[in-house]
Amino acid sequence: MSPDPLLQPLERLLGGRTGQRLNQELGLATVGDLLHHFPRRWIERGELTPIAALPVGEQVTVVARVVSVERRQMHSRRGFIVDVIVSDEAPQDLRDLQDHGGAGSAHRPSGLAMAFFNSYDALRRLQPGQRAMFHGKTALYRGDLTLNNPDFSVLDDAEVPGEEDLSPVPIYPATAKVPSWVLRASIGTVLDALSPPGSAALVDPVPAELLEAASTDGVPLPSLSSAYADIHRPAEVADALRARRRFALQEALVLQGALALRRHAAALPDAVARPAVGHRLLAALDARLPFTLTEGQVSAGAAIAHDLARDRPMSRLLQGEVGSGKTLVALRAMLQVVDAGGQAALVAPTEVLAAQHYRSLTATLGPLAQAGRLDAPDGPATEVVLLTGSLTAAQRRAALLKIASGQAGLVVGTHALFGGTVQFADLALAVVDEQHRFGVDQRESLRRANPGTHLLVMSATPIPRSVAMTVFGDLDLTVLSGLPSGRRPVATHVARMAHGPRIIARVWEVIAEQVAAGHQAFVVCPKIEPAQDGQQSEGPDDGEAPGAGPSGPAEARDRRHDAAVQDMLPRLASIPALRGLRMAGLHGRQDQPTQAETMGRFVAGEVDVLVATTVVEVGVDVPNATVMAVLDADAFGLSTLHQLRGRVGRGTAPAICLLATRLPDGHPALDRLHVLAATQDGLEIARADVQQRGEGDVLGASQHGGSRLKVLRVLQHAELIELAADWITRHVTADGTLDHPPLTEAVTAWEAGHEDTGDYIEKG
Repeated sequence: MSPDPLLQPLERLLGGRTGQRLNQELGLATVGDLLHHFPRRWIERGELTPIAALPVGEQVTVVARVVSVERRQMHSRRGFIVDVIVSDEAPQDLRDLQDHGGAGSAHRPSGLAMAFFNSYDALRRLQPGQRAMFHGKTALYRGDLTLNNPDFSVLDDAEVPGEEDLSPVPIYPATAKVPSWVLRASIGTVLDALSPPGSAALVDPVPAELLEAASTDGVPLPSLSSAYADIHRPAEVADALRARRRFALQEALVLQGALALRRHAAALPDAVARPAVGHRLLAALDARLPFTLTEGQVSAGAAIAHDLARDRPMSRLLQGEVGSGKTLVALRAMLQVVDAGGQAALVAPTEVLAAQHYRSLTATLGPLAQAGRLDAPDGPATEVVLLTGSLTAAQRRAALLKIASGQAGLVVGTHALFGGTVQFADLALAVVDEQHRFGVDQRESLRRANPGTHLLVMSATPIPRSVAMTVFGDLDLTVLSGLPSGRRPVATHVARMAHGPRIIARVWEVIAEQVAAGHQAFVVCPKIEPAQDGQQSEGPDDGEAPGAGPSGPAEARDRRHDAAVQDMLPRLASIPALRGLRMAGLHGRQDQPTQAETMGRFVAGEVDVLVATTVVEVGVDVPNATVMAVLDADAFGLSTLHQLRGRVGRGTAPAICLLATRLPDGHPALDRLHVLAATQDGLEIARADVQQRGEGDVLGASQHGGSRLKVLRVLQHAELIELAADWITRHVTADGTLDHPPLTEAVTAWEAGHEDTGDYIEKG
């Protein structure tokens, strides 16, 4: 064995052929990689339910043989369903079932029907005669018991526990070329190689005191060596679950350690203190506001002002519901640093939002933004400059000169503001809007490029505390409570187009009624233009928000025929209920002047219906807009839908949001839409979003789906995250190291293994 047994190549232990297959199929190259390929679940005797005894509406686990697999097209929308029939009857009964053409006929053995929506995986891996385990929730469809989109694992006969088997059998994430039983055998070989006397000891990165503190029922969590054995060869499922909890604690500890070290590094440079200065821009703004700041805005502003007055860089997350007034809090902070002689930059994820912020800031400031102009008033003033990629060369040169000279006190733009060609005279504060599109590594790269700059990031997506500690652990958290007066809940309904053409017709009628009453409407589409026959579905372009896509592997489907802006504009104009309404299209592939002109006409009331992509997800404030229809709403995640809904209901009139979907009954994505229809509580929506979509790549650019976390779940393991964060806080030394060397090594190895996370802002 090598000095570190976990780094030993698998080919050395398992042979070249098996090692290469594990690497090619699953990316498992070392002993550690394989041992951390944990089982999805464990089968034990007594757990399996016979098909004839299955209850309705409950989670069940069935081991059965596949009788038939058929693919059929959906009638109500594009896509297909894979119909699978299984049976747990004896082999002769299975032949009888096949001879009768499947389940449902009289006088034949019972089978269980399953439906998989657009599942190429089920079509490829489930074949008649195979034995598999299925896990899901039963339901009734036309009087028959079904399982819709169940989780499944193809088994070999040795994996199914018999009456004489007592130990649970692990079921692994597998592929057709590397089935679960191959993984079981390979892991068994590795465990045997680690266990003989004299083999190299495994160094445990988790301190014993934490294993004790995280104990369950008074039983400490196992050491590293024991945990590997318990999770892969458990005597009972309880041992495996305890080992899984131990590895969740280890992931939480490594993750919190990585964030703590990054936070320490970010605080090393000195910052210039920017204390509030009386009788200048900030005081002048407060004096001209036509309303009183909410208690939440005053409290959040005080915390930020205190940080800006220190000589250590601020790193703070300002979190508040849609419409809570975060931008005004940020503007007051920006004016504080301008009053103190510095510059402030507001970074938006898209050019549309940057232009919106520019117009909003200049309108709010009024004469305070007219510095350098002939009509500038007496008294304090500054200049606001917009810098985006679509400026002409002359406009860009003029903006860059004002930024470099310090003439521009406030600068608004996209992430291009931090490119090498932009030089600030004295950048004191960077404000990043819509934090969910700006990952941990992007924050770190911003800090590296601008050492000593204070950083304020904003998010309109409510975040459960355990998620915030994980995704935003390098930031102090300020929650902006309360909403401005006059905001009303938005009535939200799911429009099920599969239930007949009258459903979508009513959506258009509601829009027409609202416009007739003097209001305006949004129609949101997942795509810009329809795909041609044979083309793949187009993803969002550089101007689109991330998250406009399937929200999880179970829902992956053909998106070629989702609603598209360029297709819907002429179609809407031809609908009798909407005929004669003034319509315009908006999407991120248009040039910035076109986007600005279109949005300007909508704000001015010159457009009745704005047909747009998710470029309107954030920052768009049109109080007269009272209705939004989101077409193919199942294409979006919950947080995106919540943000979109926040574009209406910003005035005093009642507002409505219609989530149109063509999904058939029983599709799992319908649950997500019904969550949004049932609540206005952003925190509850955020919890559901995390549960359905996954925590995401919390240290990289992607922050939804595709998590690199193997067992840690930020909602399920909230107490472990808090335990780890508290321990890390108490054990970070003054020089920015951890006083438990094995953990320091684990954090270093984790960071080194994910160097790809360090690159730049994601699209959108």
